[in-house]
Amino acid sequence: MPHDTPLISTIVGGLVLAFIFGALAHRLRMPPLVGYLIAGVLVGPHTPGYVADQSLAPELAEIGVILLMFGVGLHFSLKDLLSVRGIALPGAIAQIGFATLLGWGLGALMGWPTGGSLVFGLALSVASTVVLLKALQERRLVETERGRIAVGWLIVEDLAMVLALVLIPAAASIGGGGHGPVEPLSAGLNSLLGLDLGIGGMIAMTLVKVALFVALMLVFGRKLVPWTMHRIAHAGSRELFRLGVLAIALGVAFGAAKLFGVSLALGAFFAGMVLAESELSHRAAQESLPLRDAFAVLFFVSVGMLFDPNILLDRPLPILATVFIIVIGKSVAAFLIVLAFRKPAGTALTISASLGQIGEFSFILAALGVELGLLPEEGRDLILAGAIISIILNPLLFFLCDRMRPVLEGAKREEIVAAADAGAAQEQVPPEDDAVHPTTLSGHAILIGYGRVGRIVGQNLKSSGTPFLVIEDSDKRIGELKAQGIEAFMGNAVARKTLDLANLSAARSLAIAIPNAFEACRIAEQARSVNPSILIIARAHSDAEVDELKQYGADTVIMGEREIALGMVDRLAQVHHESVSYEDRQEPATIIPTGTAPPERE
Repeated sequence: MPHDTPLISTIVGGLVLAFIFGALAHRLRMPPLVGYLIAGVLVGPHTPGYVADQSLAPELAEIGVILLMFGVGLHFSLKDLLSVRGIALPGAIAQIGFATLLGWGLGALMGWPTGGSLVFGLALSVASTVVLLKALQERRLVETERGRIAVGWLIVEDLAMVLALVLIPAAASIGGGGHGPVEPLSAGLNSLLGLDLGIGGMIAMTLVKVALFVALMLVFGRKLVPWTMHRIAHAGSRELFRLGVLAIALGVAFGAAKLFGVSLALGAFFAGMVLAESELSHRAAQESLPLRDAFAVLFFVSVGMLFDPNILLDRPLPILATVFIIVIGKSVAAFLIVLAFRKPAGTALTISASLGQIGEFSFILAALGVELGLLPEEGRDLILAGAIISIILNPLLFFLCDRMRPVLEGAKREEIVAAADAGAAQEQVPPEDDAVHPTTLSGHAILIGYGRVGRIVGQNLKSSGTPFLVIEDSDKRIGELKAQGIEAFMGNAVARKTLDLANLSAARSLAIAIPNAFEACRIAEQARSVNPSILIIARAHSDAEVDELKQYGADTVIMGEREIALGMVDRLAQVHHESVSYEDRQEPATIIPTGTAPPERE
């Protein structure tokens, strides 16, 4: 057994400290990622005590980026991506250009060369994949229109940075830096044929390789990846299925990076998107979730390791200017761009808050700029400080945007009403999911979630004529419900303001059909405090979850595995004891041998 184990010590040290400080941050009502960043600072080289391996931590973090983008791809489709191209493509390009211009201006004020200032501006223009997706997932926005625009925007930024990583060394070479082209195919043609393609040729080669990768994934990957997963699933081994999911996510990402020069994150996204064509995509997302979360935590730890707290004292004004560009400049630019495309204020605010931070691509650009002699080391330190501070401020930015949204939406409606008569104004008000009013129902049922379980409950409530409404966080399902004439509210039911829209105090029953027991407990607790007499029904996957849900106010908890077992017992009893015949889709009578107590149902 080797005594020097940098990989193990880095993983253990990072995760243990991240857990301690993440839990402390949560206790103080702060985002856990603040604790993760502090854990990274403590295990970094700029603070006394244990120092984690600085070469291993970023590579472990990159696995988190791969798995996170793979998970997003599983909830995305090519149709979703194409549906937002009209705003994501021009919007991302305009925002990158504006932020780069601001960064170039700051660099010029500090006396840096033009090349270094442009690299600095580019590094400030691109948002972090992990931070953006974490923020969207926590707010259940990934599958909404706002979430799709944000992810599409992210994909465009990713492609732009892939191109920038090719152009920067080429520009440095032309400027006399002595560095040759790093684009492999261009370099190969140059050495074999003596053909110098120049910057134009390298751009063309990069675009061709990216297009070839996308074409291969959409033509062959859409058939091969789902077919492979179906074959693995039919083998009946959960372990093999989980391994197959990880192998596809990591293998496609690594192959895309090595063969086509595409970023690991983009390769993983397309792997997930083609697997989304399979019915097994939901199971694949569940199997990869634990590793996704663990390695995403290591990403924040690795970011914290790069931060030198001394720069806060040495260069306070440049840091403030850098943070202003990232948090204010980028956000305002994104907000105005989205509004220019006639999108609702709520959508514009969400996009602007999502992009008000920087991350992994910024670090890569900073390191490349310093290596090529374009960017001074001070620029790299400012980028790292700006990343840390902007990531910490990002939850606050979302909070402020949530506060501003009702004000902006109210002002916009007043303008519309003042500009035209009431009928015309009503037609001009954008049909956004944020512009909602509380229900007028009373004595009704509230259904939380419209997935596989919620759909069956909802259909039975509708067929029985029971007045009910649904709270759901997927805009696809919201559209389906409204098409059926069912009242539905978009949002996370954990949020009190969402529950208030459902007139909880006047409801007779609450059915919590979501599988997440932690969220279900919080919903049950809030519902019981508002309406002590309401009937609360929830679902669970274990006896521990049953006990916890009852503790937090649920009257009845249905455990899926137990109900399946009881259904099997009913059917076996009918066969082995020659009793009432069994009919599908009907509740079977539980028939048991004489002297045996019937099983209790929760």
